[in-house]
Amino acid sequence: MDNLTSMAYQERLPAVPEWLNKGDNAWQMTASTLVGLQSMPGLVILYASIVKKKWAVNSAFMALYAFAAVLICWVLLCYRIAFGDELLPFWGKGAPALGQKYLTGRAAVPESTHYYANGTVETKMNEPFFPMATLVYFQFTFAAITTILLAGSVLGRMNIKAWMAFVPLWLTFCYTVGAYSLWGGGFLYHWGVIDYSGGYVIHLASGISGFTAAYWVGPRLKADRERYVPNNILLMLAGAGLVWMGWSGFNGGAPYAANVVSSVAILNTNVSAATSLLVWTSLDVFYFGKPSVIGAVQGMITGLACITPGAGVVQPWAAIVYGMLSGSIPWYSMMILHKKSTLLQKVDDTLAVFYTHAVAGILGGLLTGLFAEPTLCSMILPVTNTKGAFYGGGMLFVKQLVAALFVIGWNFISTTVILLLIKLVIPLRMPDEHLVIGDDAVHGEEAYALWGDGEKYDSAKHGWHNPSHPDDLPQTTGLFSARGVTIDL
Repeated sequence: MDNLTSMAYQERLPAVPEWLNKGDNAWQMTASTLVGLQSMPGLVILYASIVKKKWAVNSAFMALYAFAAVLICWVLLCYRIAFGDELLPFWGKGAPALGQKYLTGRAAVPESTHYYANGTVETKMNEPFFPMATLVYFQFTFAAITTILLAGSVLGRMNIKAWMAFVPLWLTFCYTVGAYSLWGGGFLYHWGVIDYSGGYVIHLASGISGFTAAYWVGPRLKADRERYVPNNILLMLAGAGLVWMGWSGFNGGAPYAANVVSSVAILNTNVSAATSLLVWTSLDVFYFGKPSVIGAVQGMITGLACITPGAGVVQPWAAIVYGMLSGSIPWYSMMILHKKSTLLQKVDDTLAVFYTHAVAGILGGLLTGLFAEPTLCSMILPVTNTKGAFYGGGMLFVKQLVAALFVIGWNFISTTVILLLIKLVIPLRMPDEHLVIGDDAVHGEEAYALWGDGEKYDSAKHGWHNPSHPDDLPQTTGLFSARGVTIDL
């Protein structure tokens, strides 16, 4: 038995090189799949069901398109801008990630070697024990979900053609800057800023860019803003469930190994999400007198977003603090502060991405500056002796704040420039006549074709429940008799 076990881990060229750890590779591909499922179908289902019925198809398609477009842009150019050789302190040299030799070699982040001030190596280059192809795909799933989260701010009115142009441009000139600066060996990475798994790169970036895009695209119709009820709350919960469960891959895959940090991160992720959901729901009950299912989902998301920048470097008791604050501060900003601010009310952020991701993301980043635990930090971070303010490392909190300001500024400016350039050739907002109709005007398709053989609803044909068609009313023979509808074929 021992001999068989040892054979399973023996080098067998060319498919099993000496550096390959099958366990790490298997976990990383599993984590990639979990994060991919958060977008496809998680956010596709969530978006399609949380909007009004007339926007279900369009909202789902925006997410579907982004997932596919980001993947192609990622392997053609953007992966190596985010994780390749340095071009600028915040940007890598773009190149395709498609070559067989490149993808079958050992994964590495070339600019991740960290040096002391005297030039000697402090931390060696980050070289996980799996192929580059695994790392390229894992990081793609992060890029894709960031773009899809941004879409939540402009659902229900953005011109689909403008969105199709926006996705590759935003990925190239906005997302890659944050990813390289904080993860790929850029200036914030080497300065010692902690963004464990995307509180800044993903959540703060998508929230700020989404809010900015919502401003430039313009608002929905007044009727849609005043009453924008979900078309299927149960299906929304299914999408939300995929997002929550997929987050184990999101934060558990960040160390690039199936190790202790990964385990701690997964536990912290779920503790924070559960705490935040309960706090948000409790505030809804206290303030509005009843719990909201939509509110519970928002609380879940803020808890997940908030813990992300520190999931692998804080203790589980701190994750409860993250959850308590992420369930209350974003709730206050959305439910109370929003109603008092003219600026916030002017910007029509459809799914409140600014509150659930930007506010939660920056909150988590700052809390990490307080609670980052020295021993856990030493297991994964390039800068030795990193610790939060509660452990004597007050400078970390300052670094976290400066990094947040950089991400906010870059996303605001770059998103503005991209949208204004697109606006020169493509209207950003749909015409009002399309906004009145919805999916049928934009795609020629509707989400729910449940009448007869899939044809659209026609009261003259299908309106047996309409008082104008009394002859079609079903007849009953008793108090509990079944009622049916006769369909002429």
